Amino acid sequence: MKKILAIALVLVLACCVMAQAEPTSMALSVSGPANDQGWNAVAVAGLEATAAKFGLTTTIIENVGIADSEAVYRQLAVEGYDIIIGHGYQYGEPAVAVSEEFPDKYFFATESDCFSENGASYVMACEQGAYIMGLLCASMSESKIIGVIGGFEQPSITKELEAYKLAAAAVDPEIQVLSIYINSFTDTNLGYEAAMALINQGADVVYQVANQAGNGALKACEEKGVYCCGNSYDQNSIAPDYVLSSTIYNMDQVMITAVSSIMDGTFEGGVYNLGMDKNVVEIAPYHALDEKIPQEVKDLINDSIAKIISGELEIPVISTPTK
Repeated sequence: MKKILAIALVLVLACCVMAQAEPTSMALSVSGPANDQGWNAVAVAGLEATAAKFGLTTTIIENVGIADSEAVYRQLAVEGYDIIIGHGYQYGEPAVAVSEEFPDKYFFATESDCFSENGASYVMACEQGAYIMGLLCASMSESKIIGVIGGFEQPSITKELEAYKLAAAAVDPEIQVLSIYINSFTDTNLGYEAAMALINQGADVVYQVANQAGNGALKACEEKGVYCCGNSYDQNSIAPDYVLSSTIYNMDQVMITAVSSIMDGTFEGGVYNLGMDKNVVEIAPYHALDEKIPQEVKDLINDSIAKIISGELEIPVISTPTK
């Protein structure tokens, strides 16, 4: 009898190991609606591409507040999902906390600096895209005053605002950059009001880094006839006559990289950085506004992107706001 029990135990443990090595399901938690035409939408697209590649079943939990991040990780783990991803800096510490309770599952966060034995953070070089947006906005400004709107004052957002400021100074040291944090990723009214405030102070080009809330900023720019730049996703369709370009984050590349490491047995907990050289960060086309942008500006953009990819131009990561 003892021999039979021992054999059964070995079989159970073997099955557990196989389940951990070969996940069959994947879950995504996002801070706003999945169809926000921005930050969350690119994560959903990444989830779908990854699931299709590896044959995984999936689920998405939307509109998760910062205070609920840990509870959602735990809920998804209890429900049996093998790989759980939280999209945003705020998911880092909750991922690590819950990962210790479920050592047979994998916990990922984007834009964080936290990790564990079975948890990792995948950080996009968003500052690279923001720098390019800074070059574009500063070059297109006639008033020599430009603006930028951030969601929350946290490292993943601040690094974009600061890179934007650096780029503006590189175009014209005298240019004025107005910045504001609205303490929301979802309130489009706050984004709208913030953009209006910047425009009323003279800003004639505005960039937003505020997820769904930033969509309100783009609509304000459209209403006032002011050029703007989108974030995370090609947001030209929100205000086609005014969105010059947008940063794009290819979350399919990020998630496939993460899941591939699990599937091939090379996964290690850590913080992984992915940028333009890995095709994770890029910028959207100019669409119908292409003719409005001088060739010398487009040349500056193309040359800067090439230098970032080659490593000749390194964009510093500044996580503390500057004046």
